[in-house]
Amino acid sequence: MNEVSSLTRARAGRPTREQAQARHNELLDAALDHFLDKGFELATIEAIAGAVGMTKRTVYAKYPDKVSLFRAALNLAVERYSVTPEQIAETDCGDIEQTLVRIARLRIRQVMTPNGLKLQRILYTESYRFPDIFLIAYERGAMQTVKFLASVLERETKAGRLAVPDAEVAANLFMSMVVSGPVRIIVSGKVFSDEELERRISDAVRLFLNGALRR
Repeated sequence: MNEVSSLTRARAGRPTREQAQARHNELLDAALDHFLDKGFELATIEAIAGAVGMTKRTVYAKYPDKVSLFRAALNLAVERYSVTPEQIAETDCGDIEQTLVRIARLRIRQVMTPNGLKLQRILYTESYRFPDIFLIAYERGAMQTVKFLASVLERETKAGRLAVPDAEVAANLFMSMVVSGPVRIIVSGKVFSDEELERRISDAVRLFLNGALRR
């Protein structure tokens, strides 16, 4: 009887899978905040563990070193704050100019969220140390938008409304021209008003289309 009671108590004290996953995500969130605040070099496993009430041993049981914890935190952030395929598809309204405006607005406003800013800042500040992290963020984030945009540009070219020789190249150019510029400014600390942002997006989209329209 005592043995059964002990086993029951042990099981009762064991966290569920959902609770364990929640604690794990809490650890990765704290790690992302700490890496952003201190930078990779000055960040410590001890401080990260302390922020969530864990021991260093518990953290090291999951991540053998600081590099693996950094990459895990970054991967979670990319997954969590990337726009979904459904959100991207909803930008297509049939009108090419308005569709491009909606795509740009979706991407830029995602970066303007507190956690979106954290992700972009850590990508910029640590890319010299981890040159592959931009590729990871692109493949798991921006690539979906680029592929969707390329399909839209290809459709408009076949319909005779645009003259885009390489839709994927044009889609990447659009992202660099219309999205990346404002994103870099926002990450540096500039706060755009809604009117400023909308005007910037609209002007950039018109410039892009001016070069892409069939003459």
